[in-house]
Amino acid sequence: MRLPKLAQFIIIVGVIYGLLKTPGIFLGKPIPESLIFMYMVLIVATVLLVMTSTDESTEELFRPIRALVEDPKKAFVRNIVFAVTPLIAGYIAYGLASRGGEPPAELRSIHPAPPSRMSAYGRPYDIATLENPLRRTEKEDAELFRSYVAEGAEIYFKNCFFCHGDKLDGRGHYAHGLSPRPLPFKGKDTIAQLSESYVFWRVVKGGPGLPAEGGPANSSMPAWEGKLTEEEVWKVILFLYDFTGNRPREWAREK
Repeated sequence: MRLPKLAQFIIIVGVIYGLLKTPGIFLGKPIPESLIFMYMVLIVATVLLVMTSTDESTEELFRPIRALVEDPKKAFVRNIVFAVTPLIAGYIAYGLASRGGEPPAELRSIHPAPPSRMSAYGRPYDIATLENPLRRTEKEDAELFRSYVAEGAEIYFKNCFFCHGDKLDGRGHYAHGLSPRPLPFKGKDTIAQLSESYVFWRVVKGGPGLPAEGGPANSSMPAWEGKLTEEEVWKVILFLYDFTGNRPREWAREK
C-alpha cells in the first residue's frame, strides 16, 4: 500500500529530526537546538521543493489539507484541529516567554567569579589554593610534560573543538548556533587572565555550574566531570595554555 504524500512528508521530517537528536540522546553530545532549528527549516524547505516539483505531486501532497478545510463531512475533525492548533501555538509561545529575555550584554560577566569551594569527582576542592598537579612536570620532566600536552590535545580534539574550534579561536562547527558564543582561548583576554583552577572549575562544572552573574545561564558548555577524568581535564588545560602560548595566572604572583 502506497503511503499518501503528506504521510511521507511527515515521516521524512520526523526521521531526520530524530537523527539530529540522536547525538544528544545516545552520545551525550547534543547538537544545539538553534542549529537543529536551522537545519530543520532547510530540510523542510528542500523536502517541499522535491514533493511539489510537478502539479500532480503538489495536488497529491495538499489534497488531505484541502479536504480537511473544504469537505463538509470533515467539519467535526476540522473544528477540533482549529481549536487545538492555537492552544499548541500558545503553549509553545508561553514556554519561550517563560524563559525570560537575555539582559543587556554589558550586564553579563564574561568571567564570573567561581565559588570558593566546589565538590567534584567525589571530593571537595578549594579553588583559591587549587593547582594543576601536572604543571610541575614542565620543569621537572620536559619529556613527560610534552606527553601530557599531546594527550590533552587528543582529548580536546575528541570533545571540545566542535564548539571552541580547531584553532582554539572560538569558531567551531557549532559556534554560530550558540548563545553565548564560545570564547576564544587565543589572545591575552581570556585564559591568559585566568588561573588553572578557574579553568578547571569551568570545564568540570560547565554551563550548569555558572552563578547568577554569569547569566543568562543558557551556556551550552556541558559539565565534563561525568565524561572526563580529573587527570584528563588537567591535561586539556595544559594543552590550552601551551597551544596558545599563554601562561596561567598564579596565586603567588598575585600577592
